[in-house]
This record gives sequence, C-alpha cells and structure tokens, in this order.
Amino acid sequence: MAPIDPHSFTDSTHPLATHISLSFFFDFPSSTIHASALLTLPAPYSGPLSLDVRALTIHSVIDPQNPSDPISYVISPPDPVKGCHLSFTLSNASSVLILYSTSPSSSALQWLSPPQTFNKRLPFVYTQCQAIHARSVFPCQDTPAARVLYAAKLNVPRQLSAVMSARHVDRRDPIPGEGSALISGDALWCADDRVVEEFVMEQPIPPYLFAFAVGELGYREVGPRTRVYSEAVPAVLESAATEFASTEDMIRQGEALFGPYEWERFDLLVLPPSFPHGGMENPRMTFLTPTVLKGDSSGAQVVAHELAHSWTGNLITNKTNEHFWLNEGFTTYAERRIVEAVQGEDRAALNIGIGWRGLNKEMERFKDNLEVTKLKTNQEGVDPDDVYSEVPYEKGFQFLWRIERQVGRPAFDEFLKKYIATFKFQSIDTDTFLDFLKANLPGIEKEVDLVLWTEGTGIPPDAYEPVSNIYAKIVSMANEFKFGRMPGADEVADWRGQEWELYLENLPKSIEPSQIVELNSRFRLSESRDYDVKVTFLLLAIASKCKDYFGEVERTLKEVGRKKYLVPLYSALVEGNGKEEEKILAKQVFAAARETYHPIAQSVIETIFNKHC
Repeated sequence: MAPIDPHSFTDSTHPLATHISLSFFFDFPSSTIHASALLTLPAPYSGPLSLDVRALTIHSVIDPQNPSDPISYVISPPDPVKGCHLSFTLSNASSVLILYSTSPSSSALQWLSPPQTFNKRLPFVYTQCQAIHARSVFPCQDTPAARVLYAAKLNVPRQLSAVMSARHVDRRDPIPGEGSALISGDALWCADDRVVEEFVMEQPIPPYLFAFAVGELGYREVGPRTRVYSEAVPAVLESAATEFASTEDMIRQGEALFGPYEWERFDLLVLPPSFPHGGMENPRMTFLTPTVLKGDSSGAQVVAHELAHSWTGNLITNKTNEHFWLNEGFTTYAERRIVEAVQGEDRAALNIGIGWRGLNKEMERFKDNLEVTKLKTNQEGVDPDDVYSEVPYEKGFQFLWRIERQVGRPAFDEFLKKYIATFKFQSIDTDTFLDFLKANLPGIEKEVDLVLWTEGTGIPPDAYEPVSNIYAKIVSMANEFKFGRMPGADEVADWRGQEWELYLENLPKSIEPSQIVELNSRFRLSESRDYDVKVTFLLLAIASKCKDYFGEVERTLKEVGRKKYLVPLYSALVEGNGKEEEKILAKQVFAAARETYHPIAQSVIETIFNKHC
C-alpha cells in the first residue's frame, strides 16, 4: 500500500471517486440506516480499490454493469484509529455499488429518543463526520485529500423532515423499485408513512463535510440566503433568529475580504444539546450547539467562525489532519477580521486576548507531548479526536497575524484573495502553502522564521499578545484581584460574555473559596446563560476546592454535550492528587449522563478517565 493519509486506508495508486450516490432508509426503532452507495470513478479501472469503513455491515459489492455476479471483498480486522479496510478488485469498471447497513454504534451518528429532544415527541438523528467518522455512515475514501460530489435520497418517517449539507431538490412520495435492494422489496420503502427527501451537492467536498439531520424541524428566515433551523420549538427558533440576525452582514464582509461566497446558501441548524462541538462548518448548512444562544447576539461569534470556513477549510482544505492548522488557523484569522469589520476593533481584540490565554494554557497541557504543539504534526497512529486542541486555531492565527504585521494588511489582504482563488476546491498541505507564500511575498522567509513557526514546538518568541484599551483594562483588573479588589458594578455594567471570560481567565490560579463565593454573590456567574462564562467560573471553583458549586458543576455536565465544556470540567475533577471526592463525583455524573452525550464526546471523556482514574 501507498497510503496518502495516516488516518485512512486510501491508496495513492488507486483512483479517487469523483461522485457518490447514496440511498438511505432510516429505521429509527433499531437506530440503523439500510443503505446503498454508488461510487463513480473518473474512468474505467481494473485493479484493487481500498475504502474506509467503521461499524458497517457490508451486504454485497456489485459492478452495476454486471449485477448478477457480486464482487468478492475482504474486510480487515478493526484498527483502533482507522476502523476497517474494505478491499476488492474491479475489472474495467467505472463505478461500484455497495449495499450495507450502519450500526447503532456508528461514531458519526447520534440517535436521540423523544425524551432527549427539545419537543420530547419524536426521534431525531444527526451526523458529525469530522475528523474521520464519515466512514461509519458510508464506505468511502475518508481523507480530506479526496473531494467528491454527492447525491442522496433519504427515506424517512413522514412526520419528520431532513436537512443536508447540500441543495434540497425535492420532498416526494417514494417510488417503487428505487429502494427495494436495501430492504427486500417495496413494502417498507413505499409505505404510506414514509417520504423521500432528495439532495444534491454540486461542489466537490472532503468526506468529513458530509452531514444530515432528521427530525421534527422548523425554520425562520433571517436573510436573503440564510434560514435558521432547529426542532420546531418556537422559543428556540425565535431565539436563534434574534441571535443570528446579523448573518447577512457577516457574509458580505466575508466576500469583501476573501472573495465570492461560492456555496449559494448559508443556512444554520441549531441541534439538540448533545451536539459535541460549538459549530460544524458543513457547507450550505452549518450545525450549531444550542449553547450559542446567549441572548445578546454574542453567539454570532461562532457563526462568524463557521462562515469563515466557507473560504478557509471548505473551499481550501487541509490534505490530511496533520495540516489541520490550514483549516483552523486561517479560519480563526478570517473570523476575527469579519468580527472586526462588523463589531469593531475592541471586540476583535477581546477575541484575540481570550485566544492568547487559551494558547498558553494548551502549551501547559501538552508539555509532555510537544508534537501536538507544532502546526505541522505527525499523527501516525494517533486518533485526531484525542489530540484536538486550540493549538492549530490559535498558533495558526498567530502565525498569519505575524505575517500580516510583517508585510502590512493591504499586502496580506491581496495575498489572501489570491491564495483562495488559486487553491479553491483543492486540498493542500503546509509545504504547498509555504511555497505559495514565498513566491507571492518575496523575501518573507528572511523576515519570519517559517520553519520555526510550522515545525517548531511551543510559542515562537515573535508571537504577539493583543494591544487594546479594553483588553489591557480587563487584564489589569484581573491582576488586582490578588490584592482583594473586585470590579465595581459600574465597571462591569456593559460587559458581555467575552469581557467576563477574559477577566476570569486572567484571575490568579489560586483563589480562596471565600473569594469565589463573594465573586459569585456579586455577579451571579454560576447562573450565567453564557456557558463560556459559567464554565470558566466553575473551573475556578473546582481549582479552589469551593464545593458550594459542585452541584452546579453536576447540573452543567448533565445539560450540555459540547466538548469545549465537558473536557475541561471532567479533567479538572479527576486530574491531580487528593481528589478522591471529585473523582467519585465525576464518575457518578458520567454514568448518569453518558447516554445523552454524542459518541465522540463519550470516547474523549473515557480517555480522560483511563488516564487519571
């Protein structure tokens, strides 16, 4: 084999599929999808083909030109990171059809029973395919180096509806014959209580951007190319429409900075609380956690980030996860430029300051695994979910910000537009970017140590803490805390979540429990609707052994599924010595809440427990 990606069985000597046509029959009672995948190759091909699969039951592999003679296939024993290798040999075939079923343990799928949803009436299912989980939904060359078009037919219960990271074509009655191979005849496919939703994706995407959700969905229009979707709960829909009212302004700013928006629509789906990420940049349909509904429009910060991915990540994609900073560092830079244009320089400076603090904390977290502190990493044998961190986001941002300071913003803006136009709809690696950088900003390698930035560990000495009046003021106020001074009500009257998060992040590491109680009695931080504020406060409480708030820690761990909050809270409870009571609490809470978490979050938390308990 000649693998092109440490996280995939895809072979560089084999052709890459250019189109996948999918048919899905959703069986909610068994948490299973019965499916077919028709992979189209660029030309007729004879020879072996390797695909990635995980927790799929393969029923048959067929050459559509010779359907009566199934192709023999081999499935390898599961690799702990990559899953299974599905291999077979084609003979002058330009396509291959695979009939299969998913399993309830699919790492990309979360099936929610009615009690786990907002409305508590009907079931719900959604995908999270990044980084390497698309292979648990359909057999594929599951590497971002392989970009594909796709079409999909989703057969779902009639009282539900579907959305996808694709253009919606039709909602119609099932047609006899179109799904008979999946479920042994037309009786189930064409039942009166079933409906088919059709979608098509006409721009090539990496497999991790494949996404769908099926449930009792409603929507609100918030702009000429944006709807917000969620479960059909008026309060959630109205809250989302208010929170994201400025989306069109952000799209226009993105276009002014980075060139045309290539995806036609930018719709948003607010998922149930178990969604493990803040947002997922699925093209045409960004998925969001309900924790971004903060009530003060500051949740639009996450939308700005996912929107920025429309240029950096979706349009130009990292070739493998070892170059993840090309997605996230660029997108963090682009997000902050959009925020600066829409909300002002002070707001952008706060974002940079929070990120700077987070980057320094990550360097401390990974002091025993310095490979993870590089931008260009070696991830052979490593599960990307286990090393997910802020490093590619914040160190990547700092690298690009350093280049901007060197050449000036006008020159860097011109470079960015050219970079995006040159590589759009391609997947590239760090060396490709650096070659383009040196060719278009001549002499940059003499002014900025590109090797140190991309291959060195830690934070380079020419990284930069932001400078702004509001940032400096908040950091100064946090430093005064050790002398017993807390902010006055008038000083924080206009603070929003980011101001509070920056303040709390910069407080001394060691605080007396009585100080924690006094801080909360003044500002009710443990009750904040903004989980960034609430969780940052609760982490301080755990660190200071202020057990007054352990009940709130437990409630928070049971009501959210976002890894950004789960990972630090569980880690704070179980890391270190003398924490037997905290470890017992963590284990009890996880046992009670585990089934409400997405499989990706479950796995990450179990890794934390295995290391520290």
